[in-house]
Amino acid sequence: MTTTDGQLQEPAFRLPLTRQRVLVAAVRIADEEGLKALTMRRVASDLDVEAMSLYHHVDNKEALLDGICEVLVEEIIAEVGDADPPSDPDAWQAAMRDMIMTARRVMLAHPWAPSVFETRKSIGFSIIRYFERLLAVMRAGGFSYDLAHHAMHALGSRAIGFSGELFQPDDSQTDDKSMAMLEGMRDQIPHMVTMLSGALHTDEAGQTIGFCDDQTEFEFGVDLLLDGLDRRRREQPDT
Repeated sequence: MTTTDGQLQEPAFRLPLTRQRVLVAAVRIADEEGLKALTMRRVASDLDVEAMSLYHHVDNKEALLDGICEVLVEEIIAEVGDADPPSDPDAWQAAMRDMIMTARRVMLAHPWAPSVFETRKSIGFSIIRYFERLLAVMRAGGFSYDLAHHAMHALGSRAIGFSGELFQPDDSQTDDKSMAMLEGMRDQIPHMVTMLSGALHTDEAGQTIGFCDDQTEFEFGVDLLLDGLDRRRREQPDT
């Protein structure tokens, strides 16, 4: 290639477009600009390609969202590492808690992610691999497959670092407005008003996903479940 003044110039090197590059770009956009900014056109612009070229790697927006969930679960798996389950059966709970809190750290770095996971209609192989690791820890702890199955259901989304919201108020509903509305109904719901007035879910470290899923509440729920599962583990018949 030559320039207008006749000088030789090295051709610009362009990385080939791959599915992984598309998904990583999508995660970066969601992190920096929010989930609403994540469109096929925006990803194409970030990668400096035509939007139609993305469809060779992801079929549509839903496939893109499936893919970014895979990327995040792979990030969790990488952070968890590949250590074998503990040889001491009584160490299962600490190992399981460490895995869940590792997943939590990844989710906190991508606070938009839970809303995507909650809408997925298929389970990618990455998340199956992650739950296989959790299952291996429980089996090393002496769990029967039946109890481990119950445990998976009980943990639910907490196993990958977040807890689903029972309520998700509109962004326009500020804490002050919500509390003022509740105060007006104190005679009808006195216990709820008293509890919410004295136990607002805030976290000084900003460790929050969604409306009420702060770090304290997340750890409380995980520890409660793990303690209960450990009791069931000890009570189950020999397997």
